[in-house]
Amino acid sequence: MKNCVIVSAVRTAIGSFNGSLASTSAIDLGATVIKAAIERAKIDSLHIDEVIMGNVLQAGLGQNPARQALLKSGLAETVCGFTVNKVCGSGLKSVALAAQAIQAGQAQSIVAGGMENMSLAPYLLDAKARSGYRLGDGQVYDVILRDGLMCATHGYHMGITAENVAKEYGITREMQDELALHSQRKAAAAIESGAFTAEIVPVNVVTRKKTFVFSQDEFPKADST
Repeated sequence: MKNCVIVSAVRTAIGSFNGSLASTSAIDLGATVIKAAIERAKIDSLHIDEVIMGNVLQAGLGQNPARQALLKSGLAETVCGFTVNKVCGSGLKSVALAAQAIQAGQAQSIVAGGMENMSLAPYLLDAKARSGYRLGDGQVYDVILRDGLMCATHGYHMGITAENVAKEYGITREMQDELALHSQRKAAAAIESGAFTAEIVPVNVVTRKKTFVFSQDEFPKADST
């Protein structure tokens, strides 16, 4: 079995929901990091065998978002690519699949990761819209909930799962608040010190009103108390 190593790891900055990256598709975000990861690894792009990208909210993105992202990154059409959906574990599963392929001797160099933009998730009409409504109201579904946060097996929200886990393991609200506050403060300190700078790839954002470079996580709240 071959050994495999990670030779480069990058990410975009994390945008808030409907924040700075709201108009930038998951495919464009993926293309940005694919290109940067290859450049930083100093690997000839012709040596990339495959691209594996996790992506949960695929509705409306078109066929095989990973394939679209690799082509937008500048990789050749001969490079294979496929998209993984294991919900929250999609990106990590992509890395695991890449490692397995290299260990099995099926590839030598693979780009793997995840890409997502909840802000651009569409709304869906129910199936009756295809055959035509006769009488009564139709229903609109939020893709974020239907394909992302609602358990398809049990029919409840991810937040309920969090409550169930907290109850089972005796995690109090006070304990959760303490952890959340500590996490916010650590994130703010890391941003202030520049600890994340090297791993972040700037994203050029173009909107109708302005063009700017996004390169710092905007979700952490430094003033949390």
